[in-house]
Amino acid sequence: MHIAIIGAGLAGLTCAYELRGSGYEVDVYEATDRIGGKLYTVAFEGGPTDMGAEAFLSRRVDAVEFFTELGVGDSLVAPSGLGSLVYVDGEARPLPRGGVMGIPAASASVAHLVSEETAARIDAEGDAPGFDWEIGGDVSVGALVRERYGDEVVDHIVTSLLGGVYSCSADDLGVRATIPQLAEELDRLAERGPVHLSEAVRNLEEARKELPTGQGPVFSAFREGYQEAYEALAEQSGAKIYIDAFISAITREGEGYRLKGGEDAVYDRVVLAVPAPTAAMLLKQVEPEVAATLAPIKLANSAVVGMRFATDDGLPQNSGVLVAAGAEDVHAKAFTLSSRKWPHLAERGGALVRASFGRFGDDVAIRASEDDLVDWALDDLQTVTGFDGREAGLEEIFVQRWFGGLPRFDEHHLATVEKALAQLDESGSGIAVTGAWVGGVGVPAVIANARETARGLGKDC
Repeated sequence: MHIAIIGAGLAGLTCAYELRGSGYEVDVYEATDRIGGKLYTVAFEGGPTDMGAEAFLSRRVDAVEFFTELGVGDSLVAPSGLGSLVYVDGEARPLPRGGVMGIPAASASVAHLVSEETAARIDAEGDAPGFDWEIGGDVSVGALVRERYGDEVVDHIVTSLLGGVYSCSADDLGVRATIPQLAEELDRLAERGPVHLSEAVRNLEEARKELPTGQGPVFSAFREGYQEAYEALAEQSGAKIYIDAFISAITREGEGYRLKGGEDAVYDRVVLAVPAPTAAMLLKQVEPEVAATLAPIKLANSAVVGMRFATDDGLPQNSGVLVAAGAEDVHAKAFTLSSRKWPHLAERGGALVRASFGRFGDDVAIRASEDDLVDWALDDLQTVTGFDGREAGLEEIFVQRWFGGLPRFDEHHLATVEKALAQLDESGSGIAVTGAWVGGVGVPAVIANARETARGLGKDC
């Protein structure tokens, strides 16, 4: 069997790795000039530095075990544990702990970020009439929280947190698609009738207290960056990997497939490890119904500015700063104070900071020049933290634009993906899809979905 995988990001490389030793001939095609996709480690003079994802949820034991199997488990490092800030109304204030992705059960944890009126509304939510929740359905996170708690909770807190993960505002994200544990608790409560948001969050907080302690850090990173993982995957997969290989179409040839832009070969199976709009484009000729199903999935653009400074004097003792939606005096949506967050980076000396720009619906990552992004990063960093990066000695800069970095996981996303997968399964075409838009955001979710996809190919073959 001859298998083609389009996309050499984490999903594509994991799929190829999972197929190693299977006896199948595997070719991987990557349109850009490098492997890794949204994982991207650049060679700063101070040491390898991630300009894409920098960490993963290490409480996902399956991911840790996978990296151990890969031989890079000993490179995993833990964060410092310093807290984060959120920039609200011209002031950086502590990011509240507890709650669920910034959604509180009571006002006590968020009172310093919202008005007295909003605090009172949060505390009164449990006494107000409940709302109807469709079991198994989904709604906008922003719409739900605005209805129950008001705009400030969404704009000051929830969008700040979700925006850092999904590059979207809370209004553009679905509850089940992005906070599945909350959706499941709302399902449970809805079995008895109308539900209350505060009760659902409180129940999740109580359940969290009952979890065993001593499980190690919540997040982990790689000492030398994610390059350790994606280079190991590529090397150990045994697949032929072609970079600068843009596949523009898939056509049927007999019972197999030919790739326009690929090698002169007919493939028995094809895996699309690419963003949803790219998958839709490639499926137009061979699976037009699936292509039409995927068409509504939109992508968010973003940009990251990595900066290395000669000194960290004056940099807050925090791991990062989120920016509330609607802040008019800054352009950035967040700062990761990387050398504060990660002790292994602090060991290099100086300071390492990443500034993030762009959410779904804005075009800052497309229209802004590199000079603008760097100036905004330095100006905004000083505005929100007081740290003068120019005075501290800016020694290195790297600007990375992520065009279509993440899909918009809105309230329709899961249903769309489910329909597309059902259509592919029903057609029996031998074409499969994988990636964050299929399995969910986050390195562990992408790995798990890619491995499952590869195993499915093996059974099918």
